[in-house]
Amino acid sequence: IYVVFFYFISSEERHLRANDREYNLSFMYANNAIKTSKYNVFTFLPLNLFEQFQRLANAYFVFLLILQLIPQISSLSWFTTVVPLLLVLSITLAKDLSDDITRHKNDKHVNNRKVEVLINGELKSEKWMNVQVGDIVKLENNEFVTADLLLLSSSEPLNLIYIETAELDGTLIKYTISILYISGEVRCEPPNNRLDKFTGTLTVRGETFALDNERILLRGCTLRNTEWCFGLVVFGGPDTKLMQNSGKSIFKRTSIDHLMNFLVMFIFGFLAFLCTILSIGNGIWEYKEGNSFITFLPRADGANASLSAFLTFWSYVIILNTVVPISLYVSVEILRLGNSYFIDWDCKMYHVKSNTPAQARTTTLNEELGQIKYIFSDKTGTLTQNIMTFNRCSINGKSYGEVVDFAGQRVEVTEKTEKIDFSWNSLADPKFCFHDHKLVEAVKSGSPEVRAFFRLLALCHTVMAEEKTEGELFYQAQSPDEGALVTAARNFGFVFRSRTPETISLVEMGVPTTYELLAVLDFNNVRKRMSVIGCIRCPLNSWRSPQNTLIVRVTHGLRTLALAYKDLDEDKFEEWKERHHEASTSLEDREAKLDAIYEEIEKDLLLLGASAVEDKLQDGVPQTIEQLAKADIKIWVLTGDKQETAENIGYSCNMLREEMKEIFIVASNTAEEVREELVNARKKMSPESGDEPPIEKSRFLGKKSQVVEDEKVNGEYGLVINGHSLAFALQKDMQLELLRTACMCQAVICCRVTPLQKAQVVELVKKHKKAVTLAIGDGANDVSMIKTAHIGVGISGQEGMQAVLSSDFSFAQFRYLQRLLLVHGRWSYLRMCKFLRYFFYKNFTFTFVHFWYAFFCGFSAQTVYDEWFITLYNLIYAALPVIGLSLFDQDVNDRWSFQYPQLYAPGQLNQYFSKMAFARILLHSCYSSLILFFVPWAAMCDTVRDDGKDIADYQSFALLAQTCLLIVVSVQLGLDTYYWTAVSQFFLWGSLSVYFAVTFTMYSNGMYLIFTSSFPFIGTARNSLNQPNIWLTIFLTTILCILPVVAKRFLFIQLKPTINDKVGSTVPPPAPRKVPRRRISTRRSGYAFSHARGYGDLVTSGRFLRIPVKTRSALFPHTDTPVADSTPQTYRTIYEGAQSP
Repeated sequence: IYVVFFYFISSEERHLRANDREYNLSFMYANNAIKTSKYNVFTFLPLNLFEQFQRLANAYFVFLLILQLIPQISSLSWFTTVVPLLLVLSITLAKDLSDDITRHKNDKHVNNRKVEVLINGELKSEKWMNVQVGDIVKLENNEFVTADLLLLSSSEPLNLIYIETAELDGTLIKYTISILYISGEVRCEPPNNRLDKFTGTLTVRGETFALDNERILLRGCTLRNTEWCFGLVVFGGPDTKLMQNSGKSIFKRTSIDHLMNFLVMFIFGFLAFLCTILSIGNGIWEYKEGNSFITFLPRADGANASLSAFLTFWSYVIILNTVVPISLYVSVEILRLGNSYFIDWDCKMYHVKSNTPAQARTTTLNEELGQIKYIFSDKTGTLTQNIMTFNRCSINGKSYGEVVDFAGQRVEVTEKTEKIDFSWNSLADPKFCFHDHKLVEAVKSGSPEVRAFFRLLALCHTVMAEEKTEGELFYQAQSPDEGALVTAARNFGFVFRSRTPETISLVEMGVPTTYELLAVLDFNNVRKRMSVIGCIRCPLNSWRSPQNTLIVRVTHGLRTLALAYKDLDEDKFEEWKERHHEASTSLEDREAKLDAIYEEIEKDLLLLGASAVEDKLQDGVPQTIEQLAKADIKIWVLTGDKQETAENIGYSCNMLREEMKEIFIVASNTAEEVREELVNARKKMSPESGDEPPIEKSRFLGKKSQVVEDEKVNGEYGLVINGHSLAFALQKDMQLELLRTACMCQAVICCRVTPLQKAQVVELVKKHKKAVTLAIGDGANDVSMIKTAHIGVGISGQEGMQAVLSSDFSFAQFRYLQRLLLVHGRWSYLRMCKFLRYFFYKNFTFTFVHFWYAFFCGFSAQTVYDEWFITLYNLIYAALPVIGLSLFDQDVNDRWSFQYPQLYAPGQLNQYFSKMAFARILLHSCYSSLILFFVPWAAMCDTVRDDGKDIADYQSFALLAQTCLLIVVSVQLGLDTYYWTAVSQFFLWGSLSVYFAVTFTMYSNGMYLIFTSSFPFIGTARNSLNQPNIWLTIFLTTILCILPVVAKRFLFIQLKPTINDKVGSTVPPPAPRKVPRRRISTRRSGYAFSHARGYGDLVTSGRFLRIPVKTRSALFPHTDTPVADSTPQTYRTIYEGAQSP
């Protein structure tokens, strides 16, 4: 086994030589061309048709066409099936062609990009698609990376480069180390999708060097602030890690899609049932009455009643084919596409500051936006801005940052509050804001503690500085926290100017000072602190650890950092340094050994003070969460932040509230303790809940599912659970207990969770609850839950575009989520349900009239309508009005949707379209068809014209029946329309006008003379429609069909009104605007630094980096508000008991 495994790995590894195309081509590696398109000129038509005929409805109509070509079966002309089928196929063909042409253009644009390649010792410009594995390419600043490259050299000091990987993994800063060889042989791992790992070796002149991920530059990155670099192509085109990660996305289908598939299967069975009844009727009729007609309708040889019944079955399959909705799927796609454009075009979801519109990245999930029950949200960058500001600090026991008036009372800081003037500091950042003048006075007065505090902030970090012009400093930091702290030190007179691997240069109150950097004790998620050891280059020659970060608890709900220092003895430091070197070069347990070494020196520190930075909430977050909660949508926050930080954000954004009965904290370290805490919490919320979860078992198409039903809870509760406890709670034997307890709570916060745990939580709710889930995030670590949820929403923020690229919908701010759900989502769901109800109603009514007519025509498969009416009914006469209804209808406008978020509830309960609603449509269609057949039949029976001539012929009856049908379904559509637009009016009246125009044209003498066999209804229209009794019959039929609908709606409004009825009957007055008092939280908060391992090793190794100039965004934007965006969503408290808005 071991031998086989080793052989497999070695046979899959990649061999290549630098700049040796002949050798590399012998391995037949993929070139650098990419292909995302599905078709080409030759495969488009056959492949697309093959895909379309995999749809059951399309394949069924091809089967019908074959039946219609059999003379013994068909009583309908072939064009009644061919015309609708061709139209449906053509629309889908055109849509797929347009999409694939776009993909071809994108591929061509990428493949034809130019890059310089080293060929025969000269740099030549080549297209990307012509680059081969083993080529050496030259990249210049701001260029996209051509392929996965092994870096060889760069223009920067120590051959470092700076790359932006936001398009790849969400990271904005990445340091990559290059090597100085341009020839040799590389052996490395085969193509894979692991972005964070690379294994290989480079052999040069008989010497072998290890290669890792730090020396690889991936396709999808952008070269920044580096004039040039050379790289060796390792993977090209489809083998690159970017393309390996861009596999097929999970195909998401809505609950309505699943229901439609079930209903289509039911319709097939129902069609077979109807045809069986009619074929049995034909057999009985042929047996009893058939002999009477043999004289003038002779039977074929061997024909009998049984054979006639068999053929009749297939004849009625053709006649009643309209019960199977061939145009259903195409109409649904048109409807979804239109509603997607409404999202794209919504100016009220356009973010002015970032020039980012809302985008519907998929067109198949719109109506599910109106059924969301659970929202899973990231915190940093989603609820917050991920832009840190230095808010306050505590130095030597004294707090700074609060603004007080002359009476000593605290004053709330606003944009009008006087800011500190930093004009005395020529290197200050003009965008930095602070309001407490006492801190500046302490710095200027020479307070040693205050100056030491800011000196520590300026020294202990991994920030990179660049100064392209004198006095203009630009900082690039691993985390926004570091950037905020170093900028604060800069403005208060301790300016971080530059660094080398051995030194850090500051300007302290105008005096240039250089510190020797002796060691960096890097931050990691276990130690949760960082230290630096250095000495100032001056006669004092003291050894000092300028800063050590600790985890402490302070007030005001900010992200906090404690600062401490101590003097070190030189001899002890040298001895510690030797042991540190041994630990850092250890091949086993290196990290544990380093942590132990760090712990030795990070003791007995003198606490100097603490800093606090604020990650501000995005505009409108608390109000948005309040509105969504009123719509009975539960929000769970899944974040990697510490418990105290996440808990405080929960209070800040109104998820957790003081008026909640209790907030449960689950933070145990064993599985049994976690179970006990979850059970105790559940028992407190619902004492009568049993030990076993209330599970509803269901089976659908052979697939078993277990759904945990909701349990009643008195009052509101919250739940906070950390990642360690969550790992136990997600175990198979405990996950239902977690689900029961969490779903009883109004708000759930999961902190310190990994990306995998985020996806597991979403999958748990998705699997065991009858609910639609939505996940929203802004970073690469949110991609897993975005793809797992029914709906994924990406926010284009500070953490790159990976979340957006993986999402179904995207926008710039969390507050737009309420408009996406409460307006667009609810409208889309309402329109889709109305469309399906009306679509099935008009088709079933049309088909049932054929069924009743069979009892009067000897079950002979005779059609009750004209063949041209059958062909055009679903294509023209009844198609455009329902499209107009489904695209433009609104029960209430967007303002009322915000005013009454309770209107969202029917979508969560599937009240507008379900199996029960389908059954009601079936009964309604049956009643309407009875009226549409028997009333015209009774009116035409033994009836004469005004001049005494007979009018009771088949053609006149057919014209009357089809006219009554079209008018009834049109009036029914008018009753279902809440919001009339010019387009809706045009489609409805235009369709009726087209019907009469086409009818008089087709039944004219001219058409009969030109196409005698195709237009036999000569003169029927003008002879029938000029009779008053015909129009009276049409009016009576319409009244009888519509009256029960109107009566039912009136009674239900009076006796059992829905939320829509209550809102529709209310004219709301403007509610008083309640301005909530700003809550000063005393919750615990978390440390400021990032949870990822820092770049200390890189800084001290000499592999440092120059940082590019970037424009710093304003800390207090003036346009990033609902008012500036001209949005109508006025965030305020909405009372259910209010009379009106």
